[in-house]
Amino acid sequence: MDNFEKVEKLRERANVSYEEAKQALENSNWDILDAMIYLEQSGRVRGPEQASYTTQAEQVKIELDDKECKSSFSDNLKRFGNWCLRMVEKGNNNSFCVERDGREIFRVPITLLVVMLFFAFWVVVPLLVIGLFLNMRYQFAGPDVRSVDIDINKAMDSAAEAAENIKNEFGGSGKDADK
Repeated sequence: MDNFEKVEKLRERANVSYEEAKQALENSNWDILDAMIYLEQSGRVRGPEQASYTTQAEQVKIELDDKECKSSFSDNLKRFGNWCLRMVEKGNNNSFCVERDGREIFRVPITLLVVMLFFAFWVVVPLLVIGLFLNMRYQFAGPDVRSVDIDINKAMDSAAEAAENIKNEFGGSGKDADK
């Protein structure tokens, strides 16, 4: 590193003018560290507040960061657990009803329906679809269902009507073939 680069580096680190940096380097035989010490002793630069070096402060900071991460993770985990409990409670307070010809056949809590869908998807979904073609109507009932922005029961009625239309189309085309 040439002398000009040393002056520039000292200027940046010590935040002094070009002349002050050059004079400090000349007085310290162009050694940057000695020049910094010279500037500190002459009062042009403020020295470090702590005269010793230790890694203990860094280690304490690292330990604090770990505790913050753990606490935030545990807080998030606790919040997620509370949310799950609220959803299970809502699922237990509300139910899925199966009706045929205006009579209720059975009613199960939504929580049980979700568990059955999760573990026996390939059985439950076909049964629900077959039930639509056997004139069954599905409905959600309970205190929290009324507060849902999208009326899910209208969607269920639409699915039942679509199944009825498909059934009538197939039934109607078979009758036309007999004539």
